[in-house]
Amino acid sequence: MAWNEPGGNSNNQDPWGGKRRNNGDRKGPPDLDEAFRKLQESLNGLFGGGKKRGDDGGGSGKSGGFGGLLGIGLVVLAAVWLYSAVYVVDEQEQAVVLRFGKYYETVGPGLNIYFPPIDKKYMENVTRERAYTKQGQMLTEDENIVEVPLTVQYKISNLQDFVLSVDQPEISLQHATDSALRHVVGSTAMDQVLTEGRELMASEIKERLQRFMDTYRTGITVTQVNVQSAAAPREVQEAFDDVIRAREDEQRSRNQAETYANGVVPEARGQAQRILEDANGYRDETVSRAKGEGDRFTKLVAEYRKAPEVTRQRLYLDTMQEVFSNTSKVLVTGNKNGQSNLLYLPLDKMVESGRSSSTPVTGAAASSNEANARAAADLQQQQARTRESR
Repeated sequence: MAWNEPGGNSNNQDPWGGKRRNNGDRKGPPDLDEAFRKLQESLNGLFGGGKKRGDDGGGSGKSGGFGGLLGIGLVVLAAVWLYSAVYVVDEQEQAVVLRFGKYYETVGPGLNIYFPPIDKKYMENVTRERAYTKQGQMLTEDENIVEVPLTVQYKISNLQDFVLSVDQPEISLQHATDSALRHVVGSTAMDQVLTEGRELMASEIKERLQRFMDTYRTGITVTQVNVQSAAAPREVQEAFDDVIRAREDEQRSRNQAETYANGVVPEARGQAQRILEDANGYRDETVSRAKGEGDRFTKLVAEYRKAPEVTRQRLYLDTMQEVFSNTSKVLVTGNKNGQSNLLYLPLDKMVESGRSSSTPVTGAAASSNEANARAAADLQQQQARTRESR
């Protein structure tokens, strides 16, 4: 039954089931107004806003409420300030602290604190490599327009210069890249830009760009510059393709000519060297033969002085043998009775020798002639013996 119904013993119970005491107090949940009042009094005592003995109840309540709200606000502000003043710098980061707008210090990794609003901090990742891509139409040294795309990779090497020396240093880096690229492409021919000159261009652009960054004191280090494949503008792409094909044909023809020259020139040099060697050999042979003939004549003169008749006869026989060894004629002499010499002329041998007269008689032909001469001499001796026997 309800606590206030008749017969419900409402004098001893309250709505929460607590029994009332004799003095009117009850046992149950505390009064909310009482709890707020006690909290307010404690805050007033903490911040010096408590009521004085001589003050009346109404004035002390108003001042105590205002002081409590002020204290709560100060506590919240202190918590917010402390939360924003304490910060953590990661291993890959650094922070620059400015005090009254002037550089104060550079903070490394760890837990740190600064004092806003008199201090101001700038925190950046100084180990991560950043990159951006740029593409534009450039005018080459030979006054041709090409589109050159490139990628620049960089990182922050000096955070103080990056924050304080230049306003928007990354924008300055892009403008400096544009200037360095135009300078390098403008001093390079189109062939080098489109073909094998990209690596050299990238190296020159990186060097010039880093020099700009050091001059501006941006605190940026350029780590890599990659020049991608350059191409002609779309409006003239077909004409550029024709030019490239023509240059490829030129290079192919040049390579073929060089290949032919590399094959012919060494062969001609070899033939010339062989002719020189043959000439040197002929010279040495002629000189040696002449010296041998001279020595032979000197020795022959000495022998001739010792036996003139024998030497003369021997020279005659050697000369006749040498003369008749190169002819196909056979000479048969007569006997002692005064018969005339018989001259035998083999016409068939003479015709054959006439046909082969254009070629020198060496080797087997010379040996066959000598054999014929010896056979003729043997035949002559045999005929002489026959006549003597008669």
